[in-house]
Amino acid sequence: MRTKLAIGMSCLALLAAVPAAMAHHAFASEFDVTKPVTLKGTMSKWDMVNPHSWFHLDVKDAATGKVTEWMIEGGSPNTLIRLGVTKYTITPGTELTVEGYQAKEGTNKAVGRNFILKDGSRLFLSLSGAVPGGAAEPK
Repeated sequence: MRTKLAIGMSCLALLAAVPAAMAHHAFASEFDVTKPVTLKGTMSKWDMVNPHSWFHLDVKDAATGKVTEWMIEGGSPNTLIRLGVTKYTITPGTELTVEGYQAKEGTNKAVGRNFILKDGSRLFLSLSGAVPGGAAEPK
């Protein structure tokens, strides 16, 4: 009886984990390696949540002056902290440049590869810091 109960509980635990595993996505399913972006703006908000952090960047159009909010996906909070990106490193109001890749659907959403701060220092947003699929550097 105990064996059956243990097997049943194990199966339930595995079934409970399936939605979380399915919710996680690969880079290529959401972002387009052929759409590199370089965005200059001011960080307005940082959502440090699992499985990925989200940086909200206000980007001002040089020609029109219109401000557009971009959502930039970064690594997990644990990954960012290991890379030296903390709530003390990047705070709302920080001016920065983000290099990354735009979402496939063409919205104002991108995955960030790195941040470049005003002093020229670079902060990576993933452990690899590599360009997916050997694509060209963002422009």
